[in-house]
Amino acid sequence: MHHGIAQIKNIRLYLLNLTENLTDDQLNTIPAGFQNNIIWNLAHLMASQQRMCYMRSGNKFFVDENLIIKYKIETKPEHLLGTDEIITIKKLFIESIDRLEADYNNKIFENYNPWIAPYGVAINSIEDVIKFLPFHEGLHTGTILALKKFV
Repeated sequence: MHHGIAQIKNIRLYLLNLTENLTDDQLNTIPAGFQNNIIWNLAHLMASQQRMCYMRSGNKFFVDENLIIKYKIETKPEHLLGTDEIITIKKLFIESIDRLEADYNNKIFENYNPWIAPYGVAINSIEDVIKFLPFHEGLHTGTILALKKFV
């Protein structure tokens, strides 16, 4: 497995383990002072990875585009998610990284459209995305850890 993709997958496995014993209500809770909840953060990481990798390279998303729209940057939770939606997000959370690995190995990201990511990071290739994603996942890991203290 590509080292960078393995790092991303390890972070995601850590996050799933960290949140596995939380109830649907806890995953959906938005504590005072926060703008989102734990399940939104997990879904956002998946949506962001899809946008950064697939949209920027002109490829079709692996996950349903409605999920991408719902959890992209600058969105907020629209409603409480039920058990089925939570299960789907958690499943896609890992499957999307496994698919990234397969698609990376099949070289589908050759025509990458450069852009400037938040924090002023220049992203010029799929390799740059793979280097940037652990940083992004780390930011949201911190948010999830903070949210978990209040739920």
